[in-house]
Amino acid sequence: MERFQMKVLGVCGSLVKGGNTEELLKYALQLAQKEGVETQLVTLADKSIGDCIHCNWCLTRQKKGQYCTIKDDMVSLYQPVMEADILFLASPVYLGRLTGPLANFLDRIRCIEFGNVYTNCLADKIGASFAVTWGRNAGVETALMSITEAFLMLDIVPCGAHMSPFGAATVSSIHGTGEFDSQDKLQVLKDEWGLNTTRMVVKRALTLGRIMKAGKTSLNSTEK
Repeated sequence: MERFQMKVLGVCGSLVKGGNTEELLKYALQLAQKEGVETQLVTLADKSIGDCIHCNWCLTRQKKGQYCTIKDDMVSLYQPVMEADILFLASPVYLGRLTGPLANFLDRIRCIEFGNVYTNCLADKIGASFAVTWGRNAGVETALMSITEAFLMLDIVPCGAHMSPFGAATVSSIHGTGEFDSQDKLQVLKDEWGLNTTRMVVKRALTLGRIMKAGKTSLNSTEK
């Protein structure tokens, strides 16, 4: 039983349902569940989320329950994001960066950090990145760094681990060589080193989440 109850929100940035990225994220969330942490999985494959149009409506005209002027599937995600203590963001790697759907998601949560009503709703959350690439040396670290950069811009505390400083780095072909098994398309679950980085990152994220929760609880108690 967790002394400080925490919630992890996992967001899958792949448009492939049930693919390697989603399965890796499920694995990461299962690790958190084993530690008594509540989890929720959101897949962007079945969501229609447009990009931020930078109209700045959220900076001056927000009202309670009205986060953004754009009305799409993002509306249902603001509350889960605000309720989470830790964010697990997972992306496949195509061009050495996060995917477009995940970029849209990150762009759109700007309104709950810098809005005139919803302010600092992301600050001090812990953010962990997970990436799946087909081939070794095919942009996995730059993809993780693109998510980490967004975390920093949104006042989210990014989390890495000793041997995987930018997040969990995994491959979905056999040993990252580009070879594949047509009978087993979820090769990420056989990437032992990648799964090891996932375990390290999850462990570190939960530790930082507990530290943040304990620190804030202590500060609130002192201020009363």
